[in-house]
Amino acid sequence: MGASELLGLLARALAAVDDDLPMPARLCQACATVLGAQSAALTVAATSHDRLTVATSDGVAGRIEDLEEMLGEGPAQVALTEDRVVVSEVDGSRDANAFPVFTHVVGAISGPATYHAVPMHAGGRVMGVLSLLTASATLARGPQDVQFLADVVGLSLLGDLDSLDWSTRAEVHQATGMVTAQLRVAPGDALAVLRAHAFARSTTLEEVAEDVVRRRLSFTYDESNAVQTQRTEEP
Repeated sequence: MGASELLGLLARALAAVDDDLPMPARLCQACATVLGAQSAALTVAATSHDRLTVATSDGVAGRIEDLEEMLGEGPAQVALTEDRVVVSEVDGSRDANAFPVFTHVVGAISGPATYHAVPMHAGGRVMGVLSLLTASATLARGPQDVQFLADVVGLSLLGDLDSLDWSTRAEVHQATGMVTAQLRVAPGDALAVLRAHAFARSTTLEEVAEDVVRRRLSFTYDESNAVQTQRTEEP
């Protein structure tokens, strides 16, 4: 399909989305419609390891993005760092998949599906990822059409980067610094501790970071030198 036809499809899909929604949310829903996805999400990246979810089409997409952020790995992370489309089968089993924990949990959330992570380009670089969940193994459009639409969305988002709310990411950075000091470990290890705590408590990385920054949660070592948590009531 030609570029003008694809842009026409995207424009018609955008016209059908609620005008009161922010543009990233409207673009996210329009992409899901054009590409035949059950769910979709848009993330942008300040660095290869610092992603911000700017829009999700529904609660399922939101939970999946929270999961990938909490795990610190998954198809979208690979799409971002390696600049390639990553497709992962999701069926809830723990098979030889490259992301066994991710696909197992996503399968429990969505049932059998396929997760597509498509890098978005703008200004000659990867600036984010369009993530799509489909019931079938393929999207409604071919690979070139999918990449074209992802890049169109990336260019659309590029002008709004400064207006996005990066406060949650700043809080994660602050919490990482605090845990670095508490446990006397490298920042990467401190972030891993935060992620592990979020996963164990079935919560999000942002919620754990908020507890640390608000001094409701801290990390120490016990007598056997194992990491343990200390929780205090809010003042």
